[in-house]
Amino acid sequence: QVHLVESGGGLVQAGGSLRLSCAASGRTFSSLAMGWFRQAPGKEREFVSAISWSGTSTYYTDSVKGRFTIYRDNPKKTVYLQMNSLKPEDTAVYYCAAANSPYGPAVPSTDFGSWGQGTQVTVSS
Repeated sequence: QVHLVESGGGLVQAGGSLRLSCAASGRTFSSLAMGWFRQAPGKEREFVSAISWSGTSTYYTDSVKGRFTIYRDNPKKTVYLQMNSLKPEDTAVYYCAAANSPYGPAVPSTDFGSWGQGTQVTVSS
């Protein structure tokens, strides 16, 4: 298990930017694929993005491609989600997650087993 703490959420106007951070504890962070998910009110949690353990491979859901960037700093045990050109439909609680198994793929079907508490992102129109 990896302990994850998200930060960086807030209220922003449409077209603005936010950077989410997810700080991890545990020795295995650098070997785990990491993901970002979000859940809007009344909707199911959805995959947003993932990054491989090495940072060389990334995956984005179609709705955020070209606007969001995921990256990681393994020595700092932190994964980030840079969100630009935000839209009201991006409003949600954003969660980071760590894969259960090391050196696995970073895709929506990855078995993510450790989750943070979430951070609220609200985009006003």
